Amino acid sequence: MGTYRESLRVPVSWWIIAAAAVVTLFVIVAVPVSVPAGAIVAGLAAVLLLLLFVRYGGARVEVDDRHLRAGRAEIDRSYLGTVEALTGEQARLAFGRDCDPKAYLVLRSYLRGAVRVQITDPGDPTPYWVIATRHPDRLAAALSGHSVGRS
Repeated sequence: MGTYRESLRVPVSWWIIAAAAVVTLFVIVAVPVSVPAGAIVAGLAAVLLLLLFVRYGGARVEVDDRHLRAGRAEIDRSYLGTVEALTGEQARLAFGRDCDPKAYLVLRSYLRGAVRVQITDPGDPTPYWVIATRHPDRLAAALSGHSVGRS
C-alpha cells in the first residue's frame, strides 16, 4: 500500500494579490482620512486575509496503510473502490456539471488536477470523493497501491 501526503496551500500569486490589496486599502483610507486610520484598516485586512488563506490552504490530503484523509474527512481504505486520476477538462467537469450532489468534494480552484475515489461502504450515502491535488497520478497510485515516480 502506498503513502502520500500533500498540503493544498494557496499559490504565491494569491499572496501577492492580497499584499497589493492591503497596500491599496491603506492608501485609500490614509490619504483622505489619516495614516493611523489607513494602518488600522490595512492591518485588519491583512489579518483577515492571512487567516482566510491559512485556513483555506490548510487542507491536507494523506494516504497511509489504513486511511485516506482529505480535508476534514477520513475513511478507512477498506471502503475505497475504483480510483481515477483526473486532469484538465475531466477534473473541471468532476467538480461541476458531472458532480453528484451527494459526493464529498475537496475543491481548490487553483489546482487543475483531482482524483475521484469510489466509496464502497454500504452505510455511507456518499457515492465518491473528488479530491483536488497537484499530483493526481501520484495520489491515485498511492490509493491503488502502485508506485509512480515523482515529476
